[in-house]
Amino acid sequence: MSQMNPLCMHEDPASVATGAAARRLFRDPASPAFLQTTGMAPGFMQASPIILPAELALDFATFCQRNPKPCPLVGTGNRGEPTIPTLGHDLDLRTDLGGYRIWRHGELVDEVTDISDLWRDDFVAFAVGCSYSFEAALMADGIELRHITQDVCVPMYMTDIPLHPAGPFRGHMCVTMRPFAPADAIRAIEITSRFPLTHGTPVHIGDPAQIGIDDLATPLVGDPVEVRNAEICVFWGCGITPQYAMLQARPEIAITHKPGCLLVTDVPSRADALALPGLAA
Repeated sequence: MSQMNPLCMHEDPASVATGAAARRLFRDPASPAFLQTTGMAPGFMQASPIILPAELALDFATFCQRNPKPCPLVGTGNRGEPTIPTLGHDLDLRTDLGGYRIWRHGELVDEVTDISDLWRDDFVAFAVGCSYSFEAALMADGIELRHITQDVCVPMYMTDIPLHPAGPFRGHMCVTMRPFAPADAIRAIEITSRFPLTHGTPVHIGDPAQIGIDDLATPLVGDPVEVRNAEICVFWGCGITPQYAMLQARPEIAITHKPGCLLVTDVPSRADALALPGLAA
């Protein structure tokens, strides 16, 4: 099994133009471990997979429905099938991510690049929309994304914003943070309002302490980024939220993505094209 690594390694994003190309890259055993997907396949939606035993599937779906900002559910697989057909052709959840986290009874026990040997007939896969999906639209408008400029993983923080519980799933919201000049912050809010399936508008703007974040230099996961004078911190709901809700649920086993290493889909992420079969546009 792959060793745990606190940082994701990088691939030139320009070399990975589509969701299918990204999945082929991750499926190749010769690829570097734990490639992060920020900047990959611009124009294609990225998502955070969560794989659980079937006995928890209904509770988890309800949890996502009650907490749509951090957990916008964009796809659900069939019991025992390692694919989500609405998100892509030739998609295999056992191999097609840059990195996975393995949880047992709520404890993180390993990080790997292939889960074929762990797959079970009672697994149900879910996919939660990811804020990486709207980054191409922000950059196309000339807005700088500091984590991309600095070539690091986006910083993610735990807040004191309570989640609406469902069954054993409960806890507090995790967020991503991106700093902007005031004018760019306003524009970022306008742009992301058109991406409701990938977190949509921010959950907080301004003072991190107001949502329980004491120190921007020590994110929960990811890397700290520079915040310049007069810049505003903007926080979006984050798809790692379910990982920490599992600390309360403590399932026998659960599999999620390694932060920063997302599932890249075949679904266009453009606001006017982001409509999934079986979901409202």
